[in-house]
Amino acid sequence: MTAVDRNAAPAPPDERLARVSVVTRVLKRPDTGAFIGAVAVFLLFAYTARRVNWAGDAGVWSTWLNTAAYDGIVAVPVALLMIGGEFDLSSGVMIGSSGLLLGILTTQANWNIWPSIVVVILFGLAIGFLNGFTVVKTRLPSFIVTLGTFFMLRGLNAGATIKITGGVSINDIDRAPGFGFAHKLFASTVWAKYNFGVAVLWWLGLTIVAAWVLARTRFGNWIFSAGGDPVAARNVGVPVARTKILLFMTTSAVAALWGIMTAVSLRGMQSNEGVGREFEFIIAAVVGGCLLTGGYGSVVGAAFGAAIIGMAQIGIISSGWDSNWVYFFEGVVLVAAVMLNTAIRRRAERAR
Repeated sequence: MTAVDRNAAPAPPDERLARVSVVTRVLKRPDTGAFIGAVAVFLLFAYTARRVNWAGDAGVWSTWLNTAAYDGIVAVPVALLMIGGEFDLSSGVMIGSSGLLLGILTTQANWNIWPSIVVVILFGLAIGFLNGFTVVKTRLPSFIVTLGTFFMLRGLNAGATIKITGGVSINDIDRAPGFGFAHKLFASTVWAKYNFGVAVLWWLGLTIVAAWVLARTRFGNWIFSAGGDPVAARNVGVPVARTKILLFMTTSAVAALWGIMTAVSLRGMQSNEGVGREFEFIIAAVVGGCLLTGGYGSVVGAAFGAAIIGMAQIGIISSGWDSNWVYFFEGVVLVAAVMLNTAIRRRAERAR
C-alpha cells in the first residue's frame, strides 16, 4: 500500500462540479443582453409613441413584428455563420437576385411558379457553395470574398434586368401558374384583423429550428468549434471546411427564400432590392450576442436583435420623429449592445 501524506495540500475543487448561481447562468447566456435591449427599446417607444397604444394594441405589435421579420428571417443563418467564424456580405443583394430570377423564369420563360422556386433555391445554394468553397480553399477573409460576390450580383441584377426588360424591375409575377398557393404560403395575412403576416411565422419557425440545431445536435457543436478554434477542431475530427461551406450555403439559400417571399408579396422585384440589408442582418446578429471573432452567439439573441430593429423602424415613425433617425438609432443600438454584451460576459466570467 502507498502511504498517504496527511500534510499534503488538498486538491483544488473540480470546476465542473462547482455550483453556479441562477443569475450567473442567465448572465452567461449570449442572448441576455439582446433581451434586455429589446425590453428597453419597447419601454422607450411605449413612452414616446403616445399617439398610439404601443403596448396594448395588437395592431401595433403586428406592424413591428412584420417589419422585424424582414430582417429576422435572414438574420438566423447569418448568426449561425458568424458563430462559425465567417461573414456574408452578399446576403442582402441575394434577395434581389433571387427575386429577379423568379420573375425572369415566370414572366419571360413562362414557367410555373413552383419549378421556378426550386431553381431559385438551387441558385442560392450554388452561390453559397461558391462563397464557402472559395473562402475555405483560398483562405481569404470571407469579408473580401463575399464583398466581391456582392458587387458581381449587384451588377448582374441591374445589367440583366435592363437587358431583358428594358427597365430596372420585373413585374406581373402574379400571372404565373401556381401563384395563388405560393402567395398564401409565402406572403399571406394569417390574422386579417391586425394584418399579421405569415412571414412572422416563417421567422419564428426558422429561429426555433436553428436554435435546436445549435443546442441539440452534433452539427451545432461543429459550428461553435469551427468558429472558436478551427485548428483544435480539426485535430479532434471536426469537418471544419464542410461545416463552413454548409453555413454559407444555408445563408444564401435562406436569403434566396426571402427573395422569393418578397417577390411574391410585391408581385415583382426591383433590381436594387435588398442592397444594404446585409448590414441590418449583421447588426441583428451582433446585438444578439454573436462575436465578430466567432465561436459564440445565439440565434434567439439574433431574433431579439431583429425585433429591436423592427421596433425602431416603426416606433420612430409612431413617435413623430423623422424616419432618417432610424439609421442613427441602429448605430447607437449596435454600439450599446456590443458594450452591454461584453460587460455581461465579463461579469459572468468573474462570478464563475
